Amino acid sequence: MTRSLLLIGFALAACGPLSEKPLGAGLPKNFLLGAASAPHQIEGGLHNDWSRWEEGSFPDGSPHIRDGSRSAQSARSWELWPQDIAALEELGANSYRLGIEWSRLEPAPGVWNVEAAARYREMLIALRAKGIEPVVTVSHFTLPTWFADQGGWESEEALERFAAHCRRVGLAFGDLVDIWVTLNEPNVYALFSYATGQWPPGVQDMKRATRVYATLLHAHAVAAAALRETDLFDANGDGHATFIGLAHHVSLIQPASSSPLDTAVAAATDDYANESVPRAALTGRVTLRVPGVIEIDEAVPGLKGSFDFLGLNFYYRLHVRADFSSMSLSKLYVPEGHQVSDLGGEVYGDGLYRVLKRYGGYPWPILLTENGIADATDKQRPKFLQDNLRGIERAVAEGVNVGGYFYWSLTDNFEWAEGYGGKFGLYAIDFSEPRRARVARPSSQVFRDAALSANATK
Repeated sequence: MTRSLLLIGFALAACGPLSEKPLGAGLPKNFLLGAASAPHQIEGGLHNDWSRWEEGSFPDGSPHIRDGSRSAQSARSWELWPQDIAALEELGANSYRLGIEWSRLEPAPGVWNVEAAARYREMLIALRAKGIEPVVTVSHFTLPTWFADQGGWESEEALERFAAHCRRVGLAFGDLVDIWVTLNEPNVYALFSYATGQWPPGVQDMKRATRVYATLLHAHAVAAAALRETDLFDANGDGHATFIGLAHHVSLIQPASSSPLDTAVAAATDDYANESVPRAALTGRVTLRVPGVIEIDEAVPGLKGSFDFLGLNFYYRLHVRADFSSMSLSKLYVPEGHQVSDLGGEVYGDGLYRVLKRYGGYPWPILLTENGIADATDKQRPKFLQDNLRGIERAVAEGVNVGGYFYWSLTDNFEWAEGYGGKFGLYAIDFSEPRRARVARPSSQVFRDAALSANATK
């Protein structure tokens, strides 16, 4: 994929109705078709705020992790990463979104772990040798314990610390990486870590959650500047050393009824969760509002112009009704009888297409940095993949500039507070089995066929 192609739009595949083409044939030229992962969820052997959180419990005695499990080994990808690359090759993927773990690279303030950096370099070199474009996430929820103990994203030194880390990352890996995701889902992190208290540090304060949300947009701006300052090497030969965005979690928000109250609450929820990030990147100002709680309207130096792409993570549609007993003033639910995943999210076939049409009006190409389904039996995943890839093809045919799709996830993994309960992988892993063998699910053939068709038409 080249940045210049993304900025001017992709050429479409051969003409003709999409339904008459093999799945994947309607994807654009240079399209990134791959899978995604996060270091804490697959690597194992980590010591950070999350590994510490996993040992604890809530005041009512229930464990922080629903099934009582730990991420200690997870998929063992820190040692078994060649198997992950082999799986990507088998899928026909031409890209892989992976993360680099801050706590592994900087285990103490200012201390750089040379051995860990060398391992990540080994992974990146191997990916490039196989023709697989690495898309690297700098921060995917987890924090070094020392950073968390200093106050995490509420610390006065947070932005300076993160910028320094990003400068070292750019220097260490810039010759191998062009496409950077600075942060994963700032809105989700703020919600679960500071509003509902389900994630570390376990705070339940909507005002603090909103303040952290704003700080994370500042963090993206300083990270983008730091990476552009230090990553000066054009790794993929497209004429640009960096291509930077963040992964923004979006949902389709459906009001429970047409009543003015439900409609107003749904609109406010949609604005806070969905529109705040692209609006901030477009204007250079963070504007966040929770009625009766907090209102933020502030300029963020370096935020305007910091996006080369808009990363979107999309999973489900949310139905919303007014509920003034909730901190968010709303209640989210799935109507009875609607199809759901193993973790209860609605499975909505037209959802991704609708998301692309909505965000296609912004001035950046879109990378679908995550889209997946928890489905242990693999009965829903084949159609899920077909529906979503067809949705991309349809949106592209209608002029939406989509540069890539990353299925979540390559393998089963440690799914945060759900532990090992959510099976998202194209490759199944038996976590009771020490070898952690990667076993292709039948749905992986849908991905493989689409990749073959996409490559055959380019």
